[in-house]
Amino acid sequence: MMEPLHSMDNNQTSPSNSARSKRWNDIFYKLRTNKSAVIGGGLILFFIFVTIFGPLFTPYSPNTQDMVNKLQPPSSEHWLGTDNFGRDIFSRLIHGTGLTLIVGFSSVALGATVGVFLGIISGYYGKRTDSIIMRTMDVLLAFPGILLALAIVSVLGGSLVNVIIAVAISSIPIFARIVRSSTLSVKKLEYIDAMRALGASDRRIIFKHIFPNVTSPLIVQATLSIATAILSASGLSFLGLGAQPPTPEWGAMLSDGRNFLYNAPHVALFPGIAIVIVVLAFNILGDGLRDVFDPKTKD
Repeated sequence: MMEPLHSMDNNQTSPSNSARSKRWNDIFYKLRTNKSAVIGGGLILFFIFVTIFGPLFTPYSPNTQDMVNKLQPPSSEHWLGTDNFGRDIFSRLIHGTGLTLIVGFSSVALGATVGVFLGIISGYYGKRTDSIIMRTMDVLLAFPGILLALAIVSVLGGSLVNVIIAVAISSIPIFARIVRSSTLSVKKLEYIDAMRALGASDRRIIFKHIFPNVTSPLIVQATLSIATAILSASGLSFLGLGAQPPTPEWGAMLSDGRNFLYNAPHVALFPGIAIVIVVLAFNILGDGLRDVFDPKTKD
């Protein structure tokens, strides 16, 4: 009796794996031909390249002060000028790129991990488990993301690590609700019932058959959430609750430059432009991914 069941299991999963592989090949093809995805992805790759190799070519240390040359406008010596402590803004922007991306990726990775786990458990088991998890998520969603992050950082204290934790917590409900909705749809499919009939454990069904089928909306949301996380982290640093001096974080640099908008606008201008570009890049990529993963998209 066991051999036919085992054979049936192989026949059930092989077509599924083949179809999944074909689907991902189609997705990669659409990505290459989607202008938004290419532009957004190219900008993000550029920022990653700057993060890795940029600090090797910066002309000055990001924290070296030169009070004699403070608030200097852009010149051949200081390409983007200097701040109120005479520090080279270009060097600080380059070194701050890595911090910005780390905060964005880390907070979303942490929030998505917890949110995906809660969403799958909630959608798969349902009943009381679903009620408890979803009501908790509803409480968190009742607060605007930046306000919730602000409250958490106020309790934990101002630091870059605490900002990552705060932004991650504020993003958990979004991922939980998206994954729960997808899980509810997938678990009703016939092949999930077939897996149960063949004696597959809940763990196997969740990780091998349900999770791979909920990744599409998850990838899109993660990309858009990184942009939101960068904005939130920059906002907290702007308020003095994030990165602490002399860390070259873009939000903190923007905060330092707000007092010199009239006599030295470049101090705040360039960090602001950098934040806009990186957030725009993730939003453009997210829009491209949404078009690619949308089943209604025409080839």
